[in-house]
Amino acid sequence: MLSLIVVLPFLSALLLALVYLADTKSKRYAFYTIVGVGTPAIMTLLSFSVGYQLLNGSATIHHTLFQWIDIGDFNISVAFMADRLSVVMISFITFIGTLIHIYAAGYMKEDEGYGKFFSYFNLFMGSMLLLVLADNPIMMFIGWELVGLSSYLLIGFYHQNSDNITAANKAFILNRVGDFAFIMALSLLFINVGAEGFTFDAIAAHISMIDHETLRLIGILLFIGAMGKSAQIPLYVWLPDAMAGPTPVSALIHAATMVTAGVYMVARYSFIYVEIPDVGLFIASVGAASALFAAIIASYQSDIKKILAYSTMSQLGYMFIAVGLGAYSSGIFHVFTHAFFKALLFMGAGAVIIALHHEQNIFKMGGLRKHLKLVYITMFIATLAISGIPPFAGFFSKDAILVTAFVSEHYIIWGAGTLTALLTAFYMFRLLFTVFHSQEKEKHALVSLPASMTKPLVVLAFGSATAGLLGVNEAYGGNSAINTFLSLPDIKLHLSHATEYMIGGLNVILALLGMGLAYKLFAGNAEEAEENTFFKKLVINKFYIDELYDFLIVKPLLGMSDLIEKFIDPKIFDGFINLNVRAYLGAAVLFGKLQNGKVRYYALYILVGVSAISCYMLIKLGVL
Repeated sequence: MLSLIVVLPFLSALLLALVYLADTKSKRYAFYTIVGVGTPAIMTLLSFSVGYQLLNGSATIHHTLFQWIDIGDFNISVAFMADRLSVVMISFITFIGTLIHIYAAGYMKEDEGYGKFFSYFNLFMGSMLLLVLADNPIMMFIGWELVGLSSYLLIGFYHQNSDNITAANKAFILNRVGDFAFIMALSLLFINVGAEGFTFDAIAAHISMIDHETLRLIGILLFIGAMGKSAQIPLYVWLPDAMAGPTPVSALIHAATMVTAGVYMVARYSFIYVEIPDVGLFIASVGAASALFAAIIASYQSDIKKILAYSTMSQLGYMFIAVGLGAYSSGIFHVFTHAFFKALLFMGAGAVIIALHHEQNIFKMGGLRKHLKLVYITMFIATLAISGIPPFAGFFSKDAILVTAFVSEHYIIWGAGTLTALLTAFYMFRLLFTVFHSQEKEKHALVSLPASMTKPLVVLAFGSATAGLLGVNEAYGGNSAINTFLSLPDIKLHLSHATEYMIGGLNVILALLGMGLAYKLFAGNAEEAEENTFFKKLVINKFYIDELYDFLIVKPLLGMSDLIEKFIDPKIFDGFINLNVRAYLGAAVLFGKLQNGKVRYYALYILVGVSAISCYMLIKLGVL
């Protein structure tokens, strides 16, 4: 089953690609839909079956598909491992991925590249599942790189527009920065642990062989890799631009695949991070800064998809706070709940965009709750969930993270996370009230939405409302079931129920405050913010970070390339090569004169040669 979960999406991606390339003019809608949507549905059933086995006693399931590299002691297998961490991941990846595929069947129905889209989509799913189920770092890295490739293909799917290609390149290149650090970390692990049995289990068993400073370096390098994939400061600038792809792509990237990979990777290497808590604190600090920074920017954006993109970056910051402080289960719990409400938010946003003929500016919308009732109700539930309003899913997972930060006495991190909770409620309800409650700006002839785009929203709304119940702790009458199931090496904290209620109550009060402020400002006649103050201009322009990167990195590199192209390449490299060419040509002319085919000249050469050798011998013998 483990092999099928990984191999099936790759096989379906190949089949879809071959059929599409063989007959690009034919609209094989039914075939593409059956294969494209049916594959993740089968994978979901297989994933639930694996989860059932682990739930009923199996500690870990291993399966080797084949031996890939076998050189002396160095052997790497194409092998898969399902433990409780990976099975939680594959369960929601496949389930939510299936819902997004169903949604995409309606969203992309009229697109000429329908078959190609589902080929890329299933490649994306397969890549993420390979990453999660890999039983060794090498296979994980292959999945990691394939996820990057898939995102590149899907972000630039509408390649006729050069801006989309630029966005795809930006995502690809920035992720290569993080991936280079990831490769360095794996190289250090390989050097220090050894070649034999280079699996996660073997590395964990031999972690004591690595000195503390090297271990710290490995931990930092691994996290730099996670910074790229999970869009944390400073490698985050690709994420908003990734909205260039079709909306189902955004939903899959943000809810079930790419951006969650970094958090999963840190949790997978928890056996390293428990040994280096100072690096964990650095991770939590970057997460807190990213969460607050992204929430501030989201509060002033007008593009509905970019608001949600910065929201994802912010929520990922919460996850890194958790795993950085050693609350790995809480981090994965928030990954789990976030998948439901973020998929729903993106799919709801996509429904609005399609209904309004691809309009994405929220301030050109308004009054849609009367026209898109189902979309409004489901997005309202998702907004309550992400804002941390109980009993919706986000409350329990976010509360667990902020409690960890507070009880472990990292008050600055806790303060940043708490302020982010206020801003999250504000910018999400700003979006909701502007789109659905505010005064209608202009009359729209709405496009009717197919059932394939609306029914998945209902399922995700149910998940957004109830998924948090899997992690309810003792203070609220639960037993932290997901933490118990995951069995990760979580930090042990002791806190009273009173402290829990205080932190949870504060979060709810702040969320309600943000909601009330958003209602006051945007439920009536919502207007786009003007750049009339320095701070507003700064935030609306995203603190000019892209411009800063362009000035400090892109332009110097372009200038260097121009210098190489115009001077160094033609004058130095070409000059050196041309000098060699001229030298060879001169030598050829000389040898051509010597080899002229005239026997008397050859006899002269022999005579001169024999005379020279004779003189040399006579000198050596002392005769001359």
